[in-house]
Amino acid sequence: MDNKVKKIGILTSGGDAPGMNASIRAIVRTAVKNNIEVIGFMRGYEGVINCDYINLDNKSVSEIMQRGGTILLSARCKEMMTDEGKQKAIDVCKKLGLDALVVIGGDGSLTGALHLSRLGIKVVGIPGTIDLDLACSEYTIGFDTAVNTAMEAIDKIRDTSSSHERCCIVEVMGRNAGYIALWCGLINGSEEVLIPERPDVTEEEILAEIEKNRKNGKISNVIILAEGFTNVKAHELAKKVEASTGIETRATILGHLQRGGSPTAVDRMHASMMGYYAVQELLKGNTNKIMIMKDGKYDTIDLEEGLKATRTYDDTMYQIIKTFA
Repeated sequence: MDNKVKKIGILTSGGDAPGMNASIRAIVRTAVKNNIEVIGFMRGYEGVINCDYINLDNKSVSEIMQRGGTILLSARCKEMMTDEGKQKAIDVCKKLGLDALVVIGGDGSLTGALHLSRLGIKVVGIPGTIDLDLACSEYTIGFDTAVNTAMEAIDKIRDTSSSHERCCIVEVMGRNAGYIALWCGLINGSEEVLIPERPDVTEEEILAEIEKNRKNGKISNVIILAEGFTNVKAHELAKKVEASTGIETRATILGHLQRGGSPTAVDRMHASMMGYYAVQELLKGNTNKIMIMKDGKYDTIDLEEGLKATRTYDDTMYQIIKTFA
């Protein structure tokens, strides 16, 4: 194959996600195998605009697969939202002689990639977000690790909650999507799950559920709250539950704990495979695409089409949670 791709850049942008390093490693090692030079921009688009980068080779990505976070660091770059910032990024890519840019990140990061693609830079996106909120893909890097981290924390909270016959409100991440909360609601056996997709759940319904559980002999209640649920906040809800029911109630916000930690086998595998296939797409001349998982298989979708995709909320998992509660 006459390889016309000689030099590529990689960046990780937006919220970090466990597995990003596995994807970086896969991209670099696949590229090196095909005689492609690789550079890594530091701190996402900020690094592109400021021409802040490091050279990446097999040695520099050795023993990073098991590490959480991203060795390239990450940041949110407001300047990239301006025409001037986009032009600076274009100029740097041309100055460095890049044939393509691989962007690992969520909706905002891939939107930045779309802007660059419209201005002539060839890009391939890899979905990296713990929220699983990219509708075009069944899998996003970091979700599996985040769910496992939250699951383990909630198991521990359930233990102490039962010991003291308490109610616990646990807030998990998920600003615009409730998938972490839903999964934890099922696998942790929670009594209620509050997510952005179901904003109609009222405080009265929550209190009635807790009272019903107490009458049925339950000694503890765990309510999982996605951060994007706008009707009530964790600490506020805890105070209202205790005041109304007399049950001692605590609120725990897991926060950025869910973004850290060594990625699971699932995240290491899929992140590595997507990194490998991203380079293969570049070698075939397929650019301005997002690597996705569809029907359990790796695939690509046009960048603009992928970002326009919307996911219809399916209430099945919530109804199963309520069946088990």
